[in-house]
Amino acid sequence: MKAYHVVGQAPMYTNTFLLISDAGHGVVIDPAGAASDYNAILEKEGATLTQILCTHGHFDHVGSAMELKQKWGARLWCEAADVEGSQFFPLKEADSGYEEGGVIQVDEMTFTVWHTPGHTPGSVCLLCENYLFTGDTLFAGSIGRTDLPGGSTRQINASLRKLAGLPIPADAQVLPGHGEMSTFGAELNNNWYLKNARA
Repeated sequence: MKAYHVVGQAPMYTNTFLLISDAGHGVVIDPAGAASDYNAILEKEGATLTQILCTHGHFDHVGSAMELKQKWGARLWCEAADVEGSQFFPLKEADSGYEEGGVIQVDEMTFTVWHTPGHTPGSVCLLCENYLFTGDTLFAGSIGRTDLPGGSTRQINASLRKLAGLPIPADAQVLPGHGEMSTFGAELNNNWYLKNARA
């Protein structure tokens, strides 16, 4: 597996990721970058995009989802609660939502999915090997906002409690939707919000 960090477009500069299996099948996490950025990597690797996994449906995380889907015929995943066709949730459709604790298999890459509502009703976190994609649920030292449409402080606190109790390796890299990378162990020990949720 190869992993690429693709930075989304200004002014949000969302963290997005492209994983490519050994067999040349690509998976984009939160397609906020320009479609041409992902296409260039895929073409350089001789790979085909097969899956688009959205941690949630906010506009700054899904900007090139439909363009990539149309070009590659990739399957688009996003929770129905975040598919509204609105200003904040621009996706009008998705091929599939996520099953709690379910697994999405792409060759040797195994993505385990947990629902973590709070930042949005349809937020999820995804674990693939040692990569934990947290979207806007968990940041390095912080958490996502709950004051936007669909946000809920009660829900995000419950989601943080759930995350803290999951069998996620301490050395798993936390790859959030914005800001710096971290490790899950560092967040368990130092992130006030995550520590408080466990109390």
